[in-house]
Amino acid sequence: MKYASNTPQDLVTDKGNMPRRGAVPKFSDLEVIALNLAQETMGHDSECYLFGQIEDYRSKLAHLISRRQDNDRRKFTAALCEEIRKRVAEFLDGEEDVFIIDSKPVKVCQPSRGNRNTMGKTCPEKAPDFGYCATQALNYFGYKLHAVCGVSGVIHSYDMTRPVSMTSNT
Repeated sequence: MKYASNTPQDLVTDKGNMPRRGAVPKFSDLEVIALNLAQETMGHDSECYLFGQIEDYRSKLAHLISRRQDNDRRKFTAALCEEIRKRVAEFLDGEEDVFIIDSKPVKVCQPSRGNRNTMGKTCPEKAPDFGYCATQALNYFGYKLHAVCGVSGVIHSYDMTRPVSMTSNT
């Protein structure tokens, strides 16, 4: 299924922002997404490090936002970023009929700290848990990342789940 438009005009306004009430931000939503994609491409998982690196270019980046604003806007634009990712994946290889499914552990913390972890206490079905990855011979505390990928390597979809407990109560 091809989208009617491969341009973002049906997703954002002419200034590159998602439709919203109030003042129009000068640093657009598309610029926020581009900044965070650049961060991921450079392999930085810390926005503190990224903003330290681009501080030298602040005069050349019109209306650059602060780290706090970046975090807020990144959450706000998550759905837009996901929709763009889906459209890019479809554009690159939308006609594939062979897919590969794989999973890998995503550690939240060391297993020794797992019992002290407070993530997900209000929603236990979404909380991280202890798991074992046989291919890496790794005990971990966290989640399992599942990805569906085309033969050409483009990720079509992904999901995070709790690891399946291998212990039985019999």
